[in-house]
Amino acid sequence: MRPRTIDEFVGQEHLLGADRLVRRLIEGRAPLPSLILWGGPGTGKTTLARLLALQTSARFVPISAVLSGVKDLREAIAEARTERRRGRKTILFVDEIHRFNKSQQDALLPAVEDGTVTLIGATTENPSFEVNSALLSRSRVLSLNPLSEEEVGTVLRRALADAERGLGGLHPAVSEADVLRLARIAGGDARVALTALETAATATSPDATGTRVISWELLSEALGRARFAYDKGGEDHYNLASALIKSVRNSDPNASLYWLARLIEGGADPLFIARRLCILASEDIGLADPQALTQAAAAAQVVHLIGLPEGLFPLSQATLYLARAPKSNAILRAYEAARVDAQATAREPVPLHLRNAVTPLMRAGGYGEGYRYAHDDPAASAEMRCLPESLAGKAYVDGTGSS
Repeated sequence: MRPRTIDEFVGQEHLLGADRLVRRLIEGRAPLPSLILWGGPGTGKTTLARLLALQTSARFVPISAVLSGVKDLREAIAEARTERRRGRKTILFVDEIHRFNKSQQDALLPAVEDGTVTLIGATTENPSFEVNSALLSRSRVLSLNPLSEEEVGTVLRRALADAERGLGGLHPAVSEADVLRLARIAGGDARVALTALETAATATSPDATGTRVISWELLSEALGRARFAYDKGGEDHYNLASALIKSVRNSDPNASLYWLARLIEGGADPLFIARRLCILASEDIGLADPQALTQAAAAAQVVHLIGLPEGLFPLSQATLYLARAPKSNAILRAYEAARVDAQATAREPVPLHLRNAVTPLMRAGGYGEGYRYAHDDPAASAEMRCLPESLAGKAYVDGTGSS
């Protein structure tokens, strides 16, 4: 059911609406730059890339960042150079480009810079964190939104009716209520909905008239994991994350583990969970247990290395450690107090003795005069004012920094 034209494409009106950027690119009214398509699964990233290649008559070379190495990448670039000499452009579509490591991204960069390939990368992760800055600076990042329930419903109805590319040849019958229900459960992911529909249709035997009447029970089973309880792109995602964080903050290990399981089993990005735990480790524990941040950061690193399902173990370990750790929001309170003063005294100069005297002119101006090197003091803390004069003696934390 992959669309063959822009008019068959469902969703992403902010990109494909009248006179919008991607429509202009597809219709050839603007030169095609390298693009990073950022959006959740089933939002149309691959389809958009193919439509762009079709319109520009460029070679479309898809590779998977998960399955392809530097050798595969260099071979694709070499072929693109050959085609370029023949006057034909190449669109290199890199699925899951966030999975490319630094050496793979570095190998790709020269071909993008010199125009050998037009890169279209697809990613479900924030490209600001996962794609190197050199590639990002040479690409346009386009955000694709989750499809609405109405849009997923449109995709499903087309699949049911289309005998050539959809399921129409199987003569399926699904109630409108079940179509809407499936669209709602899919959480903006058309691929999930279509896969469930196709699985249920092929598993349903035709009746005496040749019609395959598909039950909701079979559709629900075909969905596999309990997506009906969790929409990764909607409010429930943030409600579950909030429940996890508040349970950990409240030192309830049982509730914390339960909400963690709800997030993981619902399909949440494990790195999203890990990032939230890292924030909590500083915001709600901080120096009351400095090991908390170490535990959370280690879990995030391990999850990044191994992914799921095994990544649930370090996430569970970190969650339980944080839930059982002593709590303190002293860091939050201290920073907020410092922030208020910093804003109020933003024009106050840095004291001369704290300035770095790197030139004779600066030294003549008093820069660095009166500075005392802390390590010359037995306590490694010289008797020297470090705050601006108007804040002399101000304390944001106690002597330990834990309250």
